[in-house]
Amino acid sequence: MELKWLKDFIALIEHGSFSKAAQARFVTQPAFSRRIRSLESWLGVSLVDRDQYPMTLTPSGDLFIEQAHLLIDQIYTSRNQLRNVGVHQDQIILLSQHALAVSFFPQWMQTLHTLIDNTTIRVDAGNLHDIVETFVGGNSDFLLSYAPTYMATYTQGDIFNQLERHNVEHIDVGIDELVPVSAVDHKGTLLHGAGLTEKENHTVTLLAHPPESFFGRLLQRECFPYLPSTITLHTLCENALSEALKALVLSGYGIAWLPKSVIAQELESGTLCLLDTPFRSITLTIKLYRLKQARHQLAEQFWCQLLQS
Repeated sequence: MELKWLKDFIALIEHGSFSKAAQARFVTQPAFSRRIRSLESWLGVSLVDRDQYPMTLTPSGDLFIEQAHLLIDQIYTSRNQLRNVGVHQDQIILLSQHALAVSFFPQWMQTLHTLIDNTTIRVDAGNLHDIVETFVGGNSDFLLSYAPTYMATYTQGDIFNQLERHNVEHIDVGIDELVPVSAVDHKGTLLHGAGLTEKENHTVTLLAHPPESFFGRLLQRECFPYLPSTITLHTLCENALSEALKALVLSGYGIAWLPKSVIAQELESGTLCLLDTPFRSITLTIKLYRLKQARHQLAEQFWCQLLQS
């Protein structure tokens, strides 16, 4: 039994279809369906009548709704009780996207160092979906993440909708940019994406963020639709880690959209170059979130000091 299976089942009830529930859970529909089947396999009963349209629960599924809610509540209650017993009063837990933990946080630490005194900051890096779920579950002090500059870019099912609640507040701590780049040859000429014209068809090799990831979704909304019809992006490899995509770009395998902070040294040295029109960039805000009900006094003091700095 996995907690995410229970959450998937509840999402299916709330949204009424596999496709909408999968979008809300930030997974593909086939993956979502497999997880519902895994839950059914573990329970030993069918929860969904797949011969009916629209989606209909079996009698067992109807009975399991209340139990699923209770199980989720019990799991979170037990976890919070255990963590409150073992909470370190001299430790702040910061959840962060991988790219920010590597590129932004080390530099930001210079600012934090004057605020934390003898406090330990524990940085737990992960993908956005997982760290947001952990954060809203009350299992950290702060969440450090990228966010689109404009709220208008949020859509139904967007992960950031989970953070638009009355008990969550945030401050802006930085700016970054998601930029398209390519490696260059020994003469400084772009290996990919150079010499493109709208009069000829071109295929450009893409090293991509997975389409269900934060950066992947942004690019599908803000960049890919605006490429000329003469340009086709051929995805050679997908990887959710920006550092991994950077290594592939440096090896000359294709282009990628990467956070500018992650590739600052490579841009300065000239080993990577920005691609210009028709490739778009996306401005990103770096936000620090917290639950208004702080887990301990140290986290509250830390937040107040940040606001004053």
